[in-house]
Amino acid sequence: MIRYNKLVRDKIPEIIEQSGKECTVEVMDDETYIKYLDQKLNEELAEYQEDKALEELADLLEVIYAVVKARGYSMEELESCRRQKIEKRGGFEKKLLLKETFDK
Repeated sequence: MIRYNKLVRDKIPEIIEQSGKECTVEVMDDETYIKYLDQKLNEELAEYQEDKALEELADLLEVIYAVVKARGYSMEELESCRRQKIEKRGGFEKKLLLKETFDK
């Protein structure tokens, strides 16, 4: 027996059973779910930072979408917030590295 106690994608129990194994799952309450989503966000970010794979970026994005929904926001609100930040502060397309600031 291997213990995981981690958030998994919805079809993982089916996939485990199709492989001839059994698993135990629990449906979390909202507060616990958000806690595990935050942990999953860190896990997926660490996996991306380790190997820089597009697949890991997709996983990270999927968790971000789940966090948005779980915290009661819509994708439209997220996109609107993102666009507002771009309008006010810009994006990252110019590849700027701030080296230092000083008083005039």
